[in-house]
Amino acid sequence: MSGYKALAMDFGASSGRGIIGTFDGERLSLTEVHRFANNSVELAGRLTWDAPALYMEILNALSKCASLGGVSSIGIDTWGVDYGYIDKNGHLLANPVHYRDSRCDNIQREVFGVVPWGKLYGVTGIQDLQFNTIYQLYCDVTRDPHIVAAADKMLFMPDLFFYFLTGSIGCEYTIASTGAILDSKTRTIARDILHKLGIKDTLFAPITEPGAEAVPLKDQVAAAVGLSGIRAIRCASHDTASAVLSVPAKDKSFAYISSGTWSLLGTELSSPLISDATRSAGFTNEGGAGGTIRFLKNIAGLWLEQESKRQWEREGKKYSYDELSELAMASKPLKHIIDPDDARFTAPGDMPRRIAEFCRETGQGTPETPGEIVRCIFDSLALRYRYTLSEVKSLTGHEFPHIHIVGGGVREEPLSRLAADATGTPVVVGPVEATATGNIAVQLIAAGELKDITEAREVISRSFETRAYEPDKSTSGAWDDAYAYFLDIIKRK
Repeated sequence: MSGYKALAMDFGASSGRGIIGTFDGERLSLTEVHRFANNSVELAGRLTWDAPALYMEILNALSKCASLGGVSSIGIDTWGVDYGYIDKNGHLLANPVHYRDSRCDNIQREVFGVVPWGKLYGVTGIQDLQFNTIYQLYCDVTRDPHIVAAADKMLFMPDLFFYFLTGSIGCEYTIASTGAILDSKTRTIARDILHKLGIKDTLFAPITEPGAEAVPLKDQVAAAVGLSGIRAIRCASHDTASAVLSVPAKDKSFAYISSGTWSLLGTELSSPLISDATRSAGFTNEGGAGGTIRFLKNIAGLWLEQESKRQWEREGKKYSYDELSELAMASKPLKHIIDPDDARFTAPGDMPRRIAEFCRETGQGTPETPGEIVRCIFDSLALRYRYTLSEVKSLTGHEFPHIHIVGGGVREEPLSRLAADATGTPVVVGPVEATATGNIAVQLIAAGELKDITEAREVISRSFETRAYEPDKSTSGAWDDAYAYFLDIIKRK
């Protein structure tokens, strides 16, 4: 097929992939050319990302593209908040620290002693999560000042890889917006707050909008991968920003869940929504493509199932995700309920044991089998979706005829069905590769192949199939009872 070809490098918290998008002027098609694990590394007492190894995976993907006839551009998206430091010679000072590292445990108390939480949220509009970039930077300044002193720039993960490929230093808006370092209204670095915390604003490169920068690969990189004439384009480089861009919504107001390791539930706004109510409810205002705001809340997501699966593998029990889903749906529904966002579920470890402990502590008995554990996860996530959706409606004053679910989590079909049942709202799922699709869409806009995100969504809508799930009304009473119990659980915290 002829047409514009773009490579999306999509890094998730557990895996990454290289996907070629081919646009023929009417439709977009995707071809996966590379897939790899993204494994954290314990290094000098820190949980870190293996940035050099991940960069090599980009080169591997580009080499495969060369063997397939080449691509015109590449865009890179990653998870949020994490970053690396480079010195004045452009050298990476250390592996970037993983957001699940324990160094920021309870750090908010220290930060709020300098900048009160109300002030921090009022400026940045970002949900209070202990791994937010601003807390990580404060840890560096107060615990590891030597690395900050040696640093010339801090680069978020996609900007770091962009720099490795091109030598261009920048700070893309959507990824920067995840970490509570930007003034959400001016879309610039929140210098006053950073200065109070001892963080130099000179660490940050100028903010760039998605699609605003297209840079050739370094000559040695292009030669190494066998490509010439390819440009790196700063896409909407936070993976959720790219995923939300790909939501095939026809309504101006829509609700979405970007489903994967995390579940990000929210809606798209034209400007930040910051108030005492949004702060108390824990909502965030992250940047989107096309001048939009992603008003959302982070929910634990399929991390709970992923980490449970890893624990069972450590115990010599191997299950596929399809097998776990089958076991879950064969287990009794709504028998065990947890709060997926309880702090005990944040760190890696024995997730089934933690889930069982939560259930015992709340007087529910103990889920014992893998099927019961995963059913508990699915049911509890669906209830958390219901709770968060009700908050979005209340805070924005909007009603939503559907919930769009996009991303890799839509492969867990039972969870999508349960989301419809729990919320009483029809669910539309797809595209699966939402992040790569949104990444490529910004490349197409930057290349002049598409006009804007409205046209991009029209193309995405006609390019990829979606599935719809209606709520099972016969289960509404059971879900109402379970939801009342869920509310009781979260109020006890």
